[in-house]
Amino acid sequence: MPSELSLFMLIRDASTVVQIVMFILLMASVASWAYIFSKYREIRRAMETSDEFEERFWSGIDLADLYRQLAQEDYETEGMENIFLSGFKEFARLKQQAGIAPDAAVEAAQRGMRVALSRELEMLDEHLPFLATVGSTSPYIGLFGTVWGIMNAFRALGAVKQASLAMVAPGISEALVATAMGLFAAIPAVMAYNRYSTDIGRLANRYEAFTEEFLSLLHRQAHAK
Repeated sequence: MPSELSLFMLIRDASTVVQIVMFILLMASVASWAYIFSKYREIRRAMETSDEFEERFWSGIDLADLYRQLAQEDYETEGMENIFLSGFKEFARLKQQAGIAPDAAVEAAQRGMRVALSRELEMLDEHLPFLATVGSTSPYIGLFGTVWGIMNAFRALGAVKQASLAMVAPGISEALVATAMGLFAAIPAVMAYNRYSTDIGRLANRYEAFTEEFLSLLHRQAHAK
C-alpha cells in the first residue's frame, strides 16, 4: 500500500472534523470495552456468589446461624446474600417485639427484600445504558464522518479542471475509516448489551424466586408453635 494511503497517514491528514469524529469513536470504543470487561466480571461474580449462597441456604443450616455467619464474615456481601440479610434482619427485629403479629414480621421482611432486590438489580444495570448508547449512535457518528470526508473529496474534485482518482482517494479513504471505526465501536457494545441484559434477567429471576421461597420459610417459621 502506498505510504500516502496508510492508515496512520489517513488519520493524520484527515480534516479536523473527521479527526474529531474518529477521536470520539475511539474514546467511546475504549470506554465501552472497559465497561464490557468490568461488567463481565461483575455478573460472573454475582452468579458464583448466588450458587455458593444457595448451597449454604439449602444445606439445612439454621437461618439465624446463617445470618450471623454472613454478618461476621470479612468480605462484602452482595446479590442474594444481601437480599437474605435484609429480609431476615427485619423479620428477626419485629418477631422479637411483643404484640407484633406474625404476618406483620413477614411483610416487613418482604419489604426489606424488595428494597434489597431493587438495589442489587440497579447495580447490575449500571453502565448498560452507556453500552446501548454506544451501540446505537456510533454508526451514525461514523456516518457523519463518512459524509464529511466524501464531501471534501468532491469539493477538491470540483476545484480542478482535470480530475484523477488520486485526488479523491484520500478523502474517500478517510471517510471509510470513519465508517469502520463507527462499526468497530458499535458491534461489541451491542453484543455485550444483549448478552448482559439476558444474564441480568436470569439473575433477576433467581433473586425473585429465592425471595418467594424465603418468604414461605419465614411464614412457616412465624406461625410455628
